Amino acid sequence: MPLDPTSLVLIVAAYLMGSLSFAVIVSRLLKMADPRSYGSGNPGATNVLRSGKKKAAILTLLGDSLKGVLIVAIARWLAVPDITLATVAVAVVVGHMWPVFFRFAGGKGVATAAGVLFVIDWRLGLVVSAVWLLMAFVLKISSLAAIVAAVTAPVATWLLLPDRPALFGAVLIIAALLVQRHKQNLINLLAGKESQIGQQVETRTESSD
Repeated sequence: MPLDPTSLVLIVAAYLMGSLSFAVIVSRLLKMADPRSYGSGNPGATNVLRSGKKKAAILTLLGDSLKGVLIVAIARWLAVPDITLATVAVAVVVGHMWPVFFRFAGGKGVATAAGVLFVIDWRLGLVVSAVWLLMAFVLKISSLAAIVAAVTAPVATWLLLPDRPALFGAVLIIAALLVQRHKQNLINLLAGKESQIGQQVETRTESSD
């Protein structure tokens, strides 16, 4: 079925909005080093935190989360079909991971995905965020928390929204992308080399953002 103009505009806007890398934008505004040049080299809140600048990390987290919230909220407000809402949700996360404005070198998508989930259903966002927070608090490893939360998301969607298969499909795709983006983190975990949250490092080691 061909896309109507509204759906097409929303999907393109979602990708472009996702392509706004707040880790890079905030770092430039605060005259900090490019987050791609230190730590994991990943443009996301966790890596920005390695700079020791908590304000920058918080602003990055908020920016990356809110872009997911905003575009999906607009789609919901326009009462688009679930298939369009689902595609918009995936598009904004894909934009964050492969941003057109930054040579397709983006972050892991955790914060943006969290924003998306909260708008799809606040219960879904709450459950997945709670899993991430619990794992992060206990294990102090952001990447592992992100992977467990990502695996939890489709299960929670299936249980909370059993009659909305398009949204389940979107969350399943987003979860798969998140796990794929953390492939190197899994390798580091198995090798005992994964860094902890807030750990300041000079060398490039993969971590979650």
